[in-house]
Amino acid sequence: MALFPKDTNFYDLFERGAAKVHEGVQLLEDLVTNFINVPLKAKRIKDVEHEADLITHETVAKLNKTFVTPLDREDIHNLISSLDNILDHVEAAADKFSLYRISEVKADAILLTNILSRTVQEVRNTVEQLRHLKGADSVLQHCIEINRLENEGDFVYRSAIAKLFEKGDDPLEVLKWKEVYESIENAIDSCEDVANVIEGVALKNS
Repeated sequence: MALFPKDTNFYDLFERGAAKVHEGVQLLEDLVTNFINVPLKAKRIKDVEHEADLITHETVAKLNKTFVTPLDREDIHNLISSLDNILDHVEAAADKFSLYRISEVKADAILLTNILSRTVQEVRNTVEQLRHLKGADSVLQHCIEINRLENEGDFVYRSAIAKLFEKGDDPLEVLKWKEVYESIENAIDSCEDVANVIEGVALKNS
């Protein structure tokens, strides 16, 4: 038995954080595919984001009090922060749908959100493998798929922005949609940040 056993409860916190991210993205997907009661749905996403913030604060507080951690301290902090960032951007997208009083959702927003949803599912699967990490191979495929989806999202995002300027729409509407697309794309980018942290952890333990 180790004199100072490692506190493995951090894995529970990671998994709770990833579950909250998944919940928030599912709510965003419902918002864009069933575009009714938008302010109410945006408020629910804000509530989930607040719940995720509490998990982040709990993790950081635990990190400051724990002598021996299961992963490098920097990796723990970066992982929980990156998970929190995903939901920050999801909440920002939902908030813009509500605040800007967008009356009709665009197909590209639905497509981008679907890519985000698939990416977050991969993120959750990867996070749940951390406590059973046997080496890089156990998470590498998930990380590769997250990177692939991020590239797919980047392509759809650039195409969506190009369409906004091609059609000669009202400049105010162009600005509103540009910000919505950016928030969803930023959420996808943050998924890649999570993958990069986990890939680094896996390589250290391989």
